[in-house]
Amino acid sequence: MTERWAAGFRSAVISPYEKIKLSEPRGFAGQTVRQVLRPAGGGERLRVRLTNLYGREPLTIGAARIAVGKAGDEIVPETDTALRFAGSEQVTIPAGGELDSDPVDLAVAAGTDLALSLYLPHETGLATYSHMPMRTAYVADGNLASATGLPGAERVEARFYVTGIDVLAPEGSAVAVAFGDSWFEGVGSTMDADRRSVDALNERLDRGWVVNQGIAGNRLLTDEIGRHALARFDRDVLAVPGATHVLVHFGINDLGLPGMAGLPPATAEQLIDGFTELARRAHEAGLTILAGTIGPYGGAVYPGVSTPEGLAVRRRVNEWIRTGGPFDAVFDVARAVENPDDPDFIRPEFDSGDGMHLNDAGARAMAESVDLRALAL
Repeated sequence: MTERWAAGFRSAVISPYEKIKLSEPRGFAGQTVRQVLRPAGGGERLRVRLTNLYGREPLTIGAARIAVGKAGDEIVPETDTALRFAGSEQVTIPAGGELDSDPVDLAVAAGTDLALSLYLPHETGLATYSHMPMRTAYVADGNLASATGLPGAERVEARFYVTGIDVLAPEGSAVAVAFGDSWFEGVGSTMDADRRSVDALNERLDRGWVVNQGIAGNRLLTDEIGRHALARFDRDVLAVPGATHVLVHFGINDLGLPGMAGLPPATAEQLIDGFTELARRAHEAGLTILAGTIGPYGGAVYPGVSTPEGLAVRRRVNEWIRTGGPFDAVFDVARAVENPDDPDFIRPEFDSGDGMHLNDAGARAMAESVDLRALAL
């Protein structure tokens, strides 16, 4: 059987130096960082992609190990495997750089928790990171990369220095990229439970899988929290190994976040132009593109986010997505989770509590809005 590298797991990253961040950036020195990653796709071998994309100084990896996760910060010790880089167990990644580990013979099934342990011996400066992954990282002093557990470790709700795991999968394995905002990254879902909308969608699939490139607060048109969608499309979609499809959900932050600074929301014309450009670039690359309608956020508790002007634009853009957009298919997130008595608001049983994000049940409803025949992985 012919095999090829395909993305089994992805994590979109932001700069710790951005003006607006939803979690506090940090660095490390003489510490081990252990992070649990759950690939949506499996294979006989794997490689890990590390990043210093937004670092301002070289990043030294003193040791890197991968193992099957047991629970929390614990690993299954007999699976513990050293990662090497061009044959070496230590490597320095230059500022702005990224690299893949050498392949390792560790077979992984879809949905298996893997624990990545990085020993960072020197002062790192602020870390390139994923700021709202809904997974806990464990930080302990010293080189404990191969330790079975990290009792007393500091718990941090973020993910650092890793953007993906590739797996050696059968030729033809289809990979969809969930490219969007917090409604993909998972804000509002249960911490460490893998109940994001993307996880629920993967549970519905009997072939192929979806990797998550959501960034909470990300916008279609403007850099603010992470590079905007049009700017990061090449890196976070086109460069994903094995990508065949892309699902997009953007717009809430283009409409809501400007109001926090007293600015007007994006116009319908601007959003339509942006979505049209995403579709053009996806089709040019041979990808199938599915677009989600913009979810309701009328009950957002954040000052300035929910405005009559922004909500009116949402309704207009959603009608365009449903009836005239240049997409291969549409998944109607808004209809799936809206309050039927007030469609600008999330249905109460799907609301995480802030009027802007979905809880576990809402995330599942979002996943169920995707027609698997249209996705056709």
